[in-house]
Amino acid sequence: MTAMIRVRLSGRVATMTLDRAQVHNAFNAELIAEMTQTLVRVGADLEIRAVVIAAEGASFSAGADVNWMRSMAAFSEADNQADALKLAELMRTLAYLPKPTIARVQGSAYGGGVGLIACCDVAIGVPEARFGLTESRLGLVPAVISPYVVAAISARHARRWFQSGAHFDAAKALSMGLLHEVVPAAELDAAVEQELESMLKAGPTAALVAKRLVEGIFGRDEAGQRKLDEQTSSLISRLRVSLEGQEGLAAFLEKRPANWL
Repeated sequence: MTAMIRVRLSGRVATMTLDRAQVHNAFNAELIAEMTQTLVRVGADLEIRAVVIAAEGASFSAGADVNWMRSMAAFSEADNQADALKLAELMRTLAYLPKPTIARVQGSAYGGGVGLIACCDVAIGVPEARFGLTESRLGLVPAVISPYVVAAISARHARRWFQSGAHFDAAKALSMGLLHEVVPAAELDAAVEQELESMLKAGPTAALVAKRLVEGIFGRDEAGQRKLDEQTSSLISRLRVSLEGQEGLAAFLEKRPANWL
């Protein structure tokens, strides 16, 4: 099987690059499994002090792969829940990684791609990037990624974008807190390097405790997240097999308007 994640080590920094540019780095079961396993390895490596999540090609991540979505349309509710739990594990592993994390957002991100950005401690993007939490237009909701996205952009903004499924630009992502900085594409790597330099000046234990401190203040921890993941996975699995969810997926795959339009 072709690797879907490239890992490059530079000093004490690991850069993990999504390498499915031909499908805009869309998620499928194999990518989710490979990225989760890679994060676990990187997280356990004491020589690595920080992690950059990057992507190859024009898009950061388009969300769910079309073929993966096609297969999900035929899944039972139990199969859908098992599938959603694997995505939840990926997001949880990234969000609670015991290292500082930076999302290098060189292109657009939708659905689960927005989730990856929200799970990182810092996100730096380019002006051309576009974003969307488009699940509602398929009769679904961004359930599994919702805890991280809501924490990043606030509940009020989440209510707007979760319900409409509309796209928004990098300036809006910056104003809401999904991105911390927006810089020209030619300056993206320099901005990431500058952030890494700042992070690596902190003591590694202090950096981890600081991360856990913020989580604790807002009542979040990995054990509690695991329980919440069971709830969000159950929610999305029910929606996927519902009449509206099935119609939304079918309409998307058949490239036609959904019947509610």
